[in-house]
Amino acid sequence: MSEPMPMSFEPKIIAFVCNWCTYLGADLAGTNRLEYPPNVRIIRLPCTGRIDFNLLVKAFEIGADAVLVSGCHPGDCHYTAGNFHARRRWMLFRSLLETLGIETERIHFTWISAAEGKKFQQVIGEITATARAMGPYAAYQGLSQVQVGQASTPAAGLQTRQPEDAQ
Repeated sequence: MSEPMPMSFEPKIIAFVCNWCTYLGADLAGTNRLEYPPNVRIIRLPCTGRIDFNLLVKAFEIGADAVLVSGCHPGDCHYTAGNFHARRRWMLFRSLLETLGIETERIHFTWISAAEGKKFQQVIGEITATARAMGPYAAYQGLSQVQVGQASTPAAGLQTRQPEDAQ
């Protein structure tokens, strides 16, 4: 009998997208039957300006190989300047990610409008190809082990008090 062929690596991609632009761009790609890799899981947010960047770390912790943050083009935000806030936070957060050991090449930040279904298709294809070339991201296991090592149960850090009459 021949040995089974090894399975090729398929990256897991988490996309945090704006409800008003990028999500609709993804919808347009689907409506127009534009094919893109099925590796992406979309999480719709009201605005990328409100994203908590701890979500990016959490995405890696639960097994993502790449993350996309995408919103409205500058000047087109439905919440006035949310995309500018997201971009400013990303610039500050980037150095923290490097400190944590998360490769910043695995995080992608882009602008995609509701009319850019083709661009959404291209961006997802490029991110998938890049993540596939980089291979699986295993450093997130270290992130979850640090948390597990601190407290394995919710009450692990609590001290129990013995009743005085039990002595």
